[in-house]
Amino acid sequence: MATFSDPVLQAMAMRRSLAKVGPGSPSDDELRELLSAVTPVADHKALRPWRLLTLRGDDRARLGAALDAAAGVERDPGETNAKPFRADLLIAVVASPKNHPAVPVWEQHATAAGAAHLLELALWRAGWGVMWRTGLVVNSPEVRALHGLADTELLMGWLYVGSVDADLRARIDEAPRKVLDPEPFLGALPAEDSSV
Repeated sequence: MATFSDPVLQAMAMRRSLAKVGPGSPSDDELRELLSAVTPVADHKALRPWRLLTLRGDDRARLGAALDAAAGVERDPGETNAKPFRADLLIAVVASPKNHPAVPVWEQHATAAGAAHLLELALWRAGWGVMWRTGLVVNSPEVRALHGLADTELLMGWLYVGSVDADLRARIDEAPRKVLDPEPFLGALPAEDSSV
């Protein structure tokens, strides 16, 4: 397991995606405070081309119904899609590109993804478990309508946020994690073609 003397690098190295989180979630005020950690995201022309929507309580049932409608799933009366209930808080990540001649849409999508990941790191550091979930119907008409998306916006999925059991957190902190081999990921430009 990689260890770093810098606490920020150590928190980044220890982050895990947790498929199962426990009850509880940060308040909106806590989220506002953590969002200050998103400020340094790479953002050409400082367009802030993203927004976040919180889904709590019955909003999760509404999401389940939209997911079912998009997938053509019919349930018995009183039965609901349980997937959105895997966490008390879901944060919808919306890429919201701004019209700018120097910043293409793909770059603004990258900024939105960067903001979401920085928020994941901030949530983890604050003690919360997080899992970024997507799916095949994430941008279906039904799901887009539920989130009130403009035609130019892209729903990039949801951060499922909840508590982390203390024993699980201890196991994660102690568990060896294979260190990334940088060789396949770090390189240089190919040599110049002398025949040109």
